Amino acid sequence: MAGPEPLGAPKGFWALLPGLALASVLAISTYLLAPFIAPIAPLPALVIALIVGIWLHPLAARPLFAPGLRFCVSTILRIAVALLGLRVALGDIAALGLTTAILVILAMTATIFCGLWLAQALGLSRSFGALAGVATGECGASAALATSSVLPAYPNKDADTVFVIVAVNLLSTIAMVAYPPLAQVLGLSETATGTLLGGTIHDVAQVVGAGYGVSEPVGASAVIVKLFRVLLLLPVILIIGRLFAQPANDAKVPVPIFAFVFLALCLVNSAVPLAPALMPIYAPAKALAGTASSWGLLIAIAALGLNTSITSITKLGIRHIATVIGTTLVILLIVLAGIRVAANFEPF
Repeated sequence: MAGPEPLGAPKGFWALLPGLALASVLAISTYLLAPFIAPIAPLPALVIALIVGIWLHPLAARPLFAPGLRFCVSTILRIAVALLGLRVALGDIAALGLTTAILVILAMTATIFCGLWLAQALGLSRSFGALAGVATGECGASAALATSSVLPAYPNKDADTVFVIVAVNLLSTIAMVAYPPLAQVLGLSETATGTLLGGTIHDVAQVVGAGYGVSEPVGASAVIVKLFRVLLLLPVILIIGRLFAQPANDAKVPVPIFAFVFLALCLVNSAVPLAPALMPIYAPAKALAGTASSWGLLIAIAALGLNTSITSITKLGIRHIATVIGTTLVILLIVLAGIRVAANFEPF
């Protein structure tokens, strides 16, 4: 049990300030340096912040920074994920069609179950299986962070989360390059290619790069499919939170409020365009919220890196790699099979 708090220890906001400032400085530095690093190593700012944060862990391990870093990977992270709801509009999702929606839901569900099964079969924790399954089935790093926020604490939780984020980013980059030629070899139509890219690539940025790298229609289709996967983050987080909850005695299962805020903002984003008079106010507010979400995710992932030691990551081995690759292959094969089946019922 921890000892008594030292006399004169900072309280409230002042206790959070050192860790919050450290993560924010790292996030800002990463944002400014990313364009210069891109020609050497084309990595997104999120991954750069994570890697640099891990390198700076010996500095961040001091007790002074602990409260603020915890605040970043809990409160700031939840706010940033909730604001992602403003990127989704129900009208765009409805335009997908029932067949595509069912295919995406089935592929996502199978991928998450595959993650849980593979982790257990390989002797890893079910929590890691949830991280891998949701990250590959949903929306990459954002999904991994959201899932981590509702999982109970366990040994190496931060290291597992960091590993999944790095792994899904690497696999997304490979998919961005490999999947468009695969679609061409398979003779897929533009709509089917968009479904393949949006339904299988983990991170939004790589979906955009892959889709619009093929054509404008493919890019638009891929992004809509991807946003539907983002929308599914709400029920997934609720289910994972309840599945892994460990209430003591009669304690209630914690409710992830941020997930409901995500849904509420999605509904707002769907309704406001129907009232053109509100757009002059809503458009800049949405842009501001989008910027806040991006910065929130960057600060949270910087804090996660600062909280994670290199030693804890090096302990992760081939079983972790096999789990993430396995879930990636499952979602790819299911979406491809679904596209082939759907082509027999409607034009793909």
